[in-house]
This record gives sequence, C-alpha cells and structure tokens, in this order.
Amino acid sequence: MLPRVADSLSFLYLDMVRVVQDDTGVCAQIEAGNRTDLVYLPTAALTCLLLGPGVSVTTPALTTLARHGTSVVCVGSGGVRAYSGILPDSLTTHWLEQQVAAWADPNRRLDVARRMYTQRFGDDDLSEQVTLDQLRGMEGQRMKALYKILAQQHGIGRFRRNYHPDQWDTQDPVNLALSAANTCLYGIVHAALLALGLSPALGFVHTGTQHAFVYDIADLYKAETTLPLAFALNQSTNPEQQARRRFREELRLLRLLPRIVTDTQRLLTLGSATEVPDPAERRDVHMVHLWDPKKGVLPAGVNYADGIS
Repeated sequence: MLPRVADSLSFLYLDMVRVVQDDTGVCAQIEAGNRTDLVYLPTAALTCLLLGPGVSVTTPALTTLARHGTSVVCVGSGGVRAYSGILPDSLTTHWLEQQVAAWADPNRRLDVARRMYTQRFGDDDLSEQVTLDQLRGMEGQRMKALYKILAQQHGIGRFRRNYHPDQWDTQDPVNLALSAANTCLYGIVHAALLALGLSPALGFVHTGTQHAFVYDIADLYKAETTLPLAFALNQSTNPEQQARRRFREELRLLRLLPRIVTDTQRLLTLGSATEVPDPAERRDVHMVHLWDPKKGVLPAGVNYADGIS
C-alpha cells in the first residue's frame, strides 16, 4: 500500500507502461524482454495517478479509476509538466470552496497572501502592521540577496534575472536553466492542485492568468530547489536540458508533492496558519449538502416541505 499523504492523498507516477483492466483489477503491463510483468495498482487507496510519457490506458481501466474516485493527470517525464487532468465526480469540493471563499474575501485573501510571504521569509513573527506593498519590497530584497550569495558561491559576476522569450537565445546559462527548472516546478505544482480539485487560476499574490495559483505555490519552493540548481549550471553548454534532467533526478517527486499538499491546505485553512484539520474530525466533505445563507450547510436527501409555513 502506498503511504498516505495529507488529507488521505497519495500519488503514483507511471511511465513506459500499458495500464489495463483484467479479471483481478487495474494493472500496469511492463514489457521485460520476452515476458510481460504485471503490477497491480491499489486503485481503491489511490487518489491521484500521474501518467508520464509512454503510457497507454484502456477505457475499462479508466472506468475503474473513475469509479474509485482516482484523479488521473497526464504529465511530462518525472511529473515535471501537467498537460491535462481527469477528475472523478466523487472528488470533494471542500478545498475548492475554501479557496474560493478566501479568494473572494479581501481580508482573507490578504491573510493568505501574508502567510505565503511569511513562509518564504521563514519568519513566523512578522508584524501584522507590515503592508502587502512592504512585503513585496522585502521579497525583492530577499531575492537580490539570494542571487548575490549564489553568484559568489559559483564564482559568477553580478547576476540579473532576465526572462524575455523573444530574446531566448541571447540569455546566459543561469537564466536559461532557471526558466527551464521553474517550468518543471510549475508542472508539479499544477498536478498537485488539480488532484486536490483546486482552481489553478484563482491566485492570492498573482492574478490575471490561468496559472496564478500555480505561481503562488511554486514561489514557496524556488529558493531551495530551482535557484541553486540553475546557478550550479552556469558553465553548462546545454543548460535547459540539463536543468530538466537534474530537476527530475534530484527533486524526488514524491517528497515534494506531500509538502505542496500540506502547505496548500494549511494556507487555505481559516483560523490556523500552522495546522490542517484532521479529516476524521470535520464533517464528511465527500457527501453532497445543501447551502443556506443563515443556517450554513444542511443535509441533502431531505424533503423540506414540512418546514414551509
């Protein structure tokens, strides 16, 4: 059985296999020389299946995955791209509702944005009097200081972040590697958000793009993942390719995904900046409910005619 992650979320990544349904269950067929090995997938305990390059899947297998409530996301090699997602009807809307409620309320949106900056700074004692404008300035100073430290460590002169798609071929190796590695990170974050049923478009710091929330969450990890990798490739003759390969090899996908899930849930949880509520202690978010502006959530499947006066 795969290890459980926050809110009973677990991931399995596959590539170069054929996923089929047989009399026993859903299995991955692996061609090994003259024989075919079968690896059965724990679909009932699996929340998200990441399908990488070289994977083919049959309709019966997809039907079983949907019946068991498993999200299926098509990704790049190592999970560093997210191309599309197939979400089951049974996927809870709990976290999407939390996201929308926080995004639509200016005060809660500001609170989530502040938490994001606080996590980046690693300072839980950040004064509440600091404005969002000041936080953006502090973030800019932090990144400049980090660029300077990494440049000194790798014997690079003054570094300036430069991202101009129309001048791609004229950029230095560090900028090329950083752009490629960031794209990989965005893919992993995108896959995690889709598996949670969240909207990648409703960001708290970023806005105006379908990937705004992806950029919000990815920014939490760049300082420890993509930036050191990019500066280490300052002498590379093919920084983009090496950045993608080293990102896949060194990041350890299944170690980052649980962090993304836990951090995202914590950021969206009202009234707590440190803990995510235990799913066993809250209402069953997988059940369908009715909404009432005064009474809150009401049970569905009930005839309310007797309550009409």
